[in-house]
Amino acid sequence: MENIRTLERGLGRNVRNAMPSWLAEFVMFVLKQGWACLFGGLMLLAIIFTNAIWADSWSVNRYDALFLFAVITQACMLLFRLETWQEAKVIALFHLTGTAMEFFKIAAGSWAYPEDAIFMIAGVPLFSGFMYASVGSYIARVIRIFDMRFSPYPPFWMTVVLATAIYVNFFSHHYVIDIRLGLFAATVVLFGRTRITFTVGKTYWMPLPLAAFLASFFLWIAENIGTLTGTWVYAGSTEFDWASISKMGSWYLLLYVSFVTVTLVIRAPLVTRSPATPDMPEPRPQS
Repeated sequence: MENIRTLERGLGRNVRNAMPSWLAEFVMFVLKQGWACLFGGLMLLAIIFTNAIWADSWSVNRYDALFLFAVITQACMLLFRLETWQEAKVIALFHLTGTAMEFFKIAAGSWAYPEDAIFMIAGVPLFSGFMYASVGSYIARVIRIFDMRFSPYPPFWMTVVLATAIYVNFFSHHYVIDIRLGLFAATVVLFGRTRITFTVGKTYWMPLPLAAFLASFFLWIAENIGTLTGTWVYAGSTEFDWASISKMGSWYLLLYVSFVTVTLVIRAPLVTRSPATPDMPEPRPQS
């Protein structure tokens, strides 16, 4: 892991030496974001690439190839210490919760996977769990890469209750009233004062709900890569249709489930100081 940090710091120095400071900060922010979503980015590239080249006559199913690619990629990230074992625990936990939701949603007819696979259970190809895991991977890695701190942080038990309510509502709204509007409001009430402080050479901050909204937009874009390549199809849609903008709201809520799942394992960035004295981390070596 220290070798990776040395590489990151070296890249940061080279970028800052080659560019004006204002441009270097922006470029480093983009590069760090891309580095944080490495696993998810590789999965999306694999989806696009396999869709472009795969033929029905091939002996290996496309979904199976995606599953094997995901397993190998995850193993390589641990082998080359691009992820810590602590982060791997988070990814595994979110993989399980995401796959459980896949089983339910497929059975409920919310969406479907139109292709065949060997590594498929009850209509759910096993690579799909890695798509959820990539969100957990991003959150765990972005916290470390940007040296994030969250302050003031609400009572931890409240965040767990909120995440549980969001997760349960993804299932229960098929049978009882959908409470997502109340859950949207709850995220703002609970996290509205929480600032994310992060380091890109200098230290910046952003309200946590705003960060979740921006992240949900990019996840919606990624969702559309899946639909436009025909990898999955939503109920009432046909292959290659755009995903509804309402899916961005689902991703916004799911991000809170992901974030709280991360905090079950990684608690260090959570700071419960008063709003008058928000946590500002000491300067770190630039990267």
